[in-house]
Amino acid sequence: MNKLITILILLFVSIGNAQNTISGKVTDTKNQSIIGVNVYLEGTYDGATTDDQGNFTFTTEEKGTQTLVISFLSYETKSIIKAVSEMNNLTIKLRESVESLDAVVISAGTFEASDNSKVSVLKPLDVVTTASALGDFVGALQTLPGTSNVAEDGRLFVRGGNADETQIFIDGIRVFTPYTPTTNNIPTRGRYSPFLFDGITFSTGGYSSEFGQALSSVLLLNTIDEPDQEKTDISIMTVGAALGNTQKWEKSSLSFNASYINLAPYLELFEDRNEWHKPYQGAQGETVFRQKLNSGMLKFYAAFDTSQFELTQEDINLSEGLDYKLNNNNFYLNTSYKGNLGNSWSIQTGLSYTFADTDLGIQSSEISNIENSAHIKLKLRKRFNSRFKLSFGAEQFITDFEENFKEGTVDATYGYDNNITAAFAEADLIFSKKLALKVGLRADHSSIFSTTDVAPRAAIAYKSSKNGQFSLAYGNFFQNPNSAILKFNQDLKAEQTSHYILNYQYVNNGKIFRAEAYRKDYDNLVKFDSQFESFDSNFNSSGDGYAQGIDLFWRDNTGIKNVDYWVSYSYLDTERDYRNFETAAQPSYATNHNLSIVGKYWIDSWKSQVGLSYGFSSGRPYTNPNTNDFLSERTKSFNNLSLNWAYLLSPQKILYFSVNNVLGLKNVNGYQYANTPDFNGQFNRRTLTPAADQFFFVGFFWTISEDGTDNQLDNL
Repeated sequence: MNKLITILILLFVSIGNAQNTISGKVTDTKNQSIIGVNVYLEGTYDGATTDDQGNFTFTTEEKGTQTLVISFLSYETKSIIKAVSEMNNLTIKLRESVESLDAVVISAGTFEASDNSKVSVLKPLDVVTTASALGDFVGALQTLPGTSNVAEDGRLFVRGGNADETQIFIDGIRVFTPYTPTTNNIPTRGRYSPFLFDGITFSTGGYSSEFGQALSSVLLLNTIDEPDQEKTDISIMTVGAALGNTQKWEKSSLSFNASYINLAPYLELFEDRNEWHKPYQGAQGETVFRQKLNSGMLKFYAAFDTSQFELTQEDINLSEGLDYKLNNNNFYLNTSYKGNLGNSWSIQTGLSYTFADTDLGIQSSEISNIENSAHIKLKLRKRFNSRFKLSFGAEQFITDFEENFKEGTVDATYGYDNNITAAFAEADLIFSKKLALKVGLRADHSSIFSTTDVAPRAAIAYKSSKNGQFSLAYGNFFQNPNSAILKFNQDLKAEQTSHYILNYQYVNNGKIFRAEAYRKDYDNLVKFDSQFESFDSNFNSSGDGYAQGIDLFWRDNTGIKNVDYWVSYSYLDTERDYRNFETAAQPSYATNHNLSIVGKYWIDSWKSQVGLSYGFSSGRPYTNPNTNDFLSERTKSFNNLSLNWAYLLSPQKILYFSVNNVLGLKNVNGYQYANTPDFNGQFNRRTLTPAADQFFFVGFFWTISEDGTDNQLDNL
């Protein structure tokens, strides 16, 4: 009897400790077996890896409902929750991970310039070491395809659009006055020092629904999140001096940069074609404070600059020339926050304020204008999973512009208030490592026009090979006319474009090739019936136009030792019927062909980096009043070869030289014709050339830092 009881007890114990077998097969979505997949029960040591047929099997003493985890590099991890007894002969399919480095990215219309970007055609270092850029990030971006060379202006002209159609944002918040004011035939410069930024995104079209009030392009500048060390930068230049400093604490940091520019000493050595009564001088200061919070980053960015000059320029209609003087003060404040809210939610918010005060004197006329502008923005983002993300938000643009004009007994004031309320939403859908889709919708309500404009946008990308991919993008874009028009008339419409973009991009081992074809259709462009915008002009929104073309880009920084170079080419076909045009024509700022070649070479034995930039643009249209045709003639082609040389005196001391247009080529920006014909009935003209054929620059740059090796090479 006792023996029987013992046998029964052992039998029950054996049954209680019975093991379950877990088995199955793992394949990809194409039913191909995957070798080496890890399969295990969560929270235990029970598991196995798949064999060369994708099969696995193991035993466990676990009971009840358990979680079976199936994971493998470059595939999405999968979990199966069910009773252990039902985990037999499983058929498991794994999807490729869409977050790997070789996953598809939507690239239509967008150039990244960030060390953290998966695909970058430029790095922050490139933006400021390009020979022809003269230290201005806008100058470096003009070596990219899609831009037109307008040497006398200095701003970004993108794919047939004028400079007002490109908007600039710092940390996602709008900059209303990004350029220093200037006069005819003297190019402007961007207000902001490149050394405070570590990421730049230049979108030549088809950009996200998050950004509006830009017909052609957006330029996104991102300030440095966290400096790597404390340092001081000292610069002594032929045109002025600069001082920068960075302080760093456990959870915060502060950087500032101040500079003073005075062209008087330079013009004593190298006279230009202007008669300067007070050469250009300006002071600039910037600061950014960063504070790490528990789940995000708070930034305060502020910039102030002041500039003034007075000169007389040659004018064919004025025997004594045209007198021009300018005094400008500009202040910009930007506060932004980016952080996580938990449960896969994130937030990005901020506001900016701009104050711009400009006083102009043109002959006997006195013009003063004041602009107060603000931008408030809130953006939320939800990551549902690696394949679906949703962003949405709202923003407000506020502008108060007032101008006073005095000449003789005339004293007139013009201006406007413009409030724009916008909302946007955008979804990212990633179907696989090869296919991704972005769809968005934006709505802008303009109080000045009492209208709401709705703009759908979409982009899709397909990875055609290991290193190549295609992208398609479409979108509608709206922008209110600029202050030169709105200060006189507000009975208009928002100007509109539609973008169509086809892009191919190849990336492999330091080499990038991009080819992009595009079409832009314009509508509601402003027209008027006078020579310039004026209080007595008749305005309407009946203008239209188109721009289409092909952009090509090639970069290689690994093929030749110590050499980094890129080549870009753009073909542009465009016509517009706008402003005071009598018929549709190619605008005077647009060039059909643009070529740029940039090269940099590091010479170890010389402790030097030498660089060159060559730019070519075909002739620009102009109207010859001695003919009956409108904008039918072309200037000669533009050519510019620039060189620079950075020599390291020591790891932290640099002597820098650069020459713009080293060959001294006589470039022509256009022609000015007399207002009245001579006795032969012909209108005389003068050639519009740069104020100086060449520009020479010498600078000494000294960095004092903790590690003793950091220098300002990335700021030159």
